[in-house]
Amino acid sequence: MTLDPILTAPSAPLAHSDGPHVVVIGGGASGVLMAAHLLRDPHGQARVTIIEGRHMLGCGIAYSTDDPDHLLNTRAISMSAFPDQPGHFCDWLAAQGIAAGPQPGDGFVSRSTYGAYMASLIAPWSRGDGSRRLRCLRALCLGLEEDGTGVTAHLSDGTRIRADRAVLATGHALPEPDPEGLVQGSWEQADLPGRDDRVVMVGSGLSMVDQALSLLRRGHRGEILVVSRRAQLPRVHAATRPLAVAVADIPLGAPVSRLMAWLRALAARAEDAGGTWRDAMDGVRPHIRAIWQALPPGERARFLRHAASWWEVHRHRLPPESAVPIHAAMETGRMRLLAASFQGAERNAQGQVQAVIRCRGSRVEQRIKCARIIDCRGIRRDPERNATPVVASLLQGGQARIDPLRLGLDVGPDAAVIDAGGTPSDRIFAIGPASRAAFWEITAIPDIRDQTAHLARRLIAAAARP
Repeated sequence: MTLDPILTAPSAPLAHSDGPHVVVIGGGASGVLMAAHLLRDPHGQARVTIIEGRHMLGCGIAYSTDDPDHLLNTRAISMSAFPDQPGHFCDWLAAQGIAAGPQPGDGFVSRSTYGAYMASLIAPWSRGDGSRRLRCLRALCLGLEEDGTGVTAHLSDGTRIRADRAVLATGHALPEPDPEGLVQGSWEQADLPGRDDRVVMVGSGLSMVDQALSLLRRGHRGEILVVSRRAQLPRVHAATRPLAVAVADIPLGAPVSRLMAWLRALAARAEDAGGTWRDAMDGVRPHIRAIWQALPPGERARFLRHAASWWEVHRHRLPPESAVPIHAAMETGRMRLLAASFQGAERNAQGQVQAVIRCRGSRVEQRIKCARIIDCRGIRRDPERNATPVVASLLQGGQARIDPLRLGLDVGPDAAVIDAGGTPSDRIFAIGPASRAAFWEITAIPDIRDQTAHLARRLIAAAARP
């Protein structure tokens, strides 16, 4: 399946209308969902400019892979772009002739397929009269200038885009590639190592699984050594019957220890009823935002230190199709999971790459010779040091600030970006992973689609007011 290339600016300007003109910075899944919800305005008034400098529209980091073994970790039935059309993605799959499990929507499809679905959401507005409401520019946004009547986006090619509102859909904060080439990011494209070479992977989450599956599918025979501080693999998906959990039953605002005890009791209740802990986790999912926002700052920090890793391996699970080859490789010794922390990378006197690690409980560093080190530690990167140009500009100019726990931009409950003085903007918003500090679980499509649908309604209503 091929993806349409990113569009360039049409010669004709966007049509004038009474609706808002929103500039969306980032054309990954978050940006495309934002655009799709704005363009679905039943009055046909909203106009959108998407600015994307790297990927195909709708793909971003998550869906730009072309490896068919890289699967969504959520069933197709839950991946519709629109809350009011839960079968939208499954209907699209059926129209493409793509099966999604023994029962419609019950399976896990490839992430490249989902990238094509994302691109299809805005395809109707990329041609004909629709192009008068949407334009997509291949460029980097370097900064946003805000005033009382709108916002101006300054692009890398010197273009200035004037709009009513700006939405940051910049995705995950990613570090720059290792200048010495010792460590490869899991998001980087690179030549394959030798088939018998040892590969060290840092981190044991879903990013590691994707990298390992790619190696195994291509016949890699060397050892894959997975280094992780807690040596925990993601748990595997299975059929669930989510428990009905009422908000009144949740100890909102309680210490993390009490919250975790409550969750363990909920899991035990599910097992007593003939189910599994998955029923408890899935029953809690609709309330994750409320739980996070009710936690005092100190308890949020405690959760990140002690419970986040445990939470993530149970919450973000593996499709069974992905788990089978991973567990088989573990059983045969082709993959090995080591409880250790990664200290860095270096070359020895012979020029060989070495991973420097420290095993759990030891103060002694070990050096492991390998052909490749792949950083699969996921998305918790320093949001300021690894900021995109537009975010760096906002931080430097005091238009934005990083949250106290350094998860990302500090934003309000309505996704408004908060400036250095603590004032929320009424012109600049952040969605998806860029808003993670306020919402925690805002990296999955079901959560992002709800967020973008709500924000789209708000922006359209704001434009309608005198």
